[in-house]
Amino acid sequence: MFKHVFLTGPPGVGKTTLVQKACEALVSSGVGVEGFYTEEVREGGRRVGFDVVTLAGERGHLSRIREGAGTSHGRREYTVGQYVVDLPSFESLALPLFRHTGAADGDSRTVFIIDEIGKMELFSQAFIRAVRQTLDGSSCTILGTIPIPKGKPLGLVEEVRSRRDVKVFTVSKENRNALLQDILSTLQECLKHSSQNQ
Repeated sequence: MFKHVFLTGPPGVGKTTLVQKACEALVSSGVGVEGFYTEEVREGGRRVGFDVVTLAGERGHLSRIREGAGTSHGRREYTVGQYVVDLPSFESLALPLFRHTGAADGDSRTVFIIDEIGKMELFSQAFIRAVRQTLDGSSCTILGTIPIPKGKPLGLVEEVRSRRDVKVFTVSKENRNALLQDILSTLQECLKHSSQNQ
């Protein structure tokens, strides 16, 4: 029986858009939704980085293109390609969201959004712990996104992918419009199942 739903697919295929559409549908059907998604930040038509945006509308830096050399002020720098990851900003926005997941007075009708569990986010050990605890906890259903495997496998991503209680949908340009209904009905099943287990 599935407890969580994750979307995977190549970058830019529309995973975040699907997550946002699913959120709107869930909210309108009376399901509580919490969590965050990542959004690309563009300046003058060029992608300059990514922000973390909570469903409550708070926004913080996840990463930015490195401008010039040596701006790290002696801190360890986490980079993915040309992007420098702003770990303190990401953690201060994303981690508090996890603290509420189990606290919603046993209300299992909550879907927790994690968009995404990717290279940038995985620099944060606290984030990895929080995701594992939420996956193993019984109190909420997760709707998340994970990258398609390429290069060196990412530990937590492979863990999520191989869990028996996780249903993974692969998003492509061809199927992305048709997938929303499948995602929503799977989430409804997950929610039904978790409320029976309370």
